[in-house]
Amino acid sequence: MHCIITTAINSPHSAFEFGSALAEQLGTKFVVRKGKSLETIKTEYNVDVIILITQKGLTAHTPAGDLFFHLSMADLRIKNLINGKHDHMIAAMDLQPGMSLLDCTLGLGSDAIVASYFTGCNGNVVGLEGSPVIALITAEGLKNFATETDDLCQALRRITVINTDYLNYLKALPDHSFDVVYFDPMFRRPVDSSSHIKPLRFLADNRPLTPEAVREALRVAKHRVVVKETRGSQVFAELGINKTIGGKYSSIQYGVVDVGSETWSD
Repeated sequence: MHCIITTAINSPHSAFEFGSALAEQLGTKFVVRKGKSLETIKTEYNVDVIILITQKGLTAHTPAGDLFFHLSMADLRIKNLINGKHDHMIAAMDLQPGMSLLDCTLGLGSDAIVASYFTGCNGNVVGLEGSPVIALITAEGLKNFATETDDLCQALRRITVINTDYLNYLKALPDHSFDVVYFDPMFRRPVDSSSHIKPLRFLADNRPLTPEAVREALRVAKHRVVVKETRGSQVFAELGINKTIGGKYSSIQYGVVDVGSETWSD
């Protein structure tokens, strides 16, 4: 996938410096806008994706729509936790304050944000993202997004983003490096066709999760491995996961494998 970086029209000089630094980070070009339309720039440079620097943050313009950082459902889920309500992901992870989580498929970080808030200032949440563009937009969003409360702001800032292939990263980790290892791969049967999901799916690594990755995750985890999928998905059976957690009426389920479990076999 070809990608370049440019700015909004009439941007300050500081945006040029920032864009040049981002381009070097991604190994791509920074293009001075010069009043040109984004479509004109796409044609001139023969690219699929343009990352646009604006006052509100970064936006990736893709053939599937625009991708930018947002909290999605994380804000509401955190408010529900504050009010003592149940969160199925937290329950599936059996997460506790101070725990460490490796999110192998970070995306825009909605689940990681909830986990970071719940684990608190003594917790540790690391997110891996295979797409350089998604990783960049999420990292900048977590670093700069303005929130209503300081606690939520700190939850965003605590998350570490690493642009890497999760299987290679898992293989390089020592045993029992994180309390929980989490996978939220792109669903084979999408439950959300919103304008936010389409560009994410376009940019994301859509390879299916494999038993090898689950095996490595079980080696790395101290407590359990959790996989998010659609209700009724064959993925759980394909991965040898027999235990699932989810709301009675939810379209989402979480497959759970406890470390040392004798019920999982690849």
